[in-house]
Amino acid sequence: MGLALACHPGPALAVTALACALSFGSGLGGPRSALVTAAVLTGQLSVGWCNDAYDARRDARAGRRGKPASDGTVGTGAVWTAAATALAGCVPLSLACGTVAGTVHLAAVAAAWLYNLRLKATALSWLPYVAGFAALPAVVALALPGGPAPRWWTVAAGALLGFAAHLADTLPDIAADRAAGIRGLPHRLGDRGTRLLLPLPLLAATAVLALGPPGPLDAGGAAALAWAGAAALTGPALGRRWRKAALAAAVAVAAVDLALLLVRGVAAG
Repeated sequence: MGLALACHPGPALAVTALACALSFGSGLGGPRSALVTAAVLTGQLSVGWCNDAYDARRDARAGRRGKPASDGTVGTGAVWTAAATALAGCVPLSLACGTVAGTVHLAAVAAAWLYNLRLKATALSWLPYVAGFAALPAVVALALPGGPAPRWWTVAAGALLGFAAHLADTLPDIAADRAAGIRGLPHRLGDRGTRLLLPLPLLAATAVLALGPPGPLDAGGAAALAWAGAAALTGPALGRRWRKAALAAAVAVAAVDLALLLVRGVAAG
């Protein structure tokens, strides 16, 4: 049980579900969609376990709860072993999706490991999130027969959602992270600065998906923009009363953006 909790199951399952939905929605078919989903899942598991194991001592000093590797629920060595095993499985699964698609996915996983080991406490903490979320629609498109290039607006929207996810995920823990010596971009901006910035990438991601495809803005795109605007502004505003409000808003906007992605497709041509 401790090992399962140490993988950060919420984010891992959310990203995997997103990859699965994009795969099936893009017409990859059952077996190939399952392959992409398995590659993303193993990558996310490796990242989550790496994060918990690497931060174990820092989390213990800060007295953070819900961290199995730091509170003794599971040994740090066992978590590192799980991370390495998941990463070893991720490599062949990714490359089985196609050389280019697999390389793109493995680069995103490598960026996430770099976040855990180095960038989390720097002003570049946002970069692995941007790379990882931008990679998802690209991997799905490149895994299609013939490996078509991804549509630019899907990659751009993914990058913007990744930036927003970093802000929203970090916002509730800025004070605790600062006490533990973490100085990523949200920590440098502070609670108020992060809260004010968060709506911008959320709205921008939806705008790119609604306005990026050729032709006039349709009713679906207009409705998505209205929903995204309401959620992006309401979430941060409620953040002082509910710690996870901003993250919930980001998830709500991401759900709308996923619907737009499925309708418009991820691949060019």
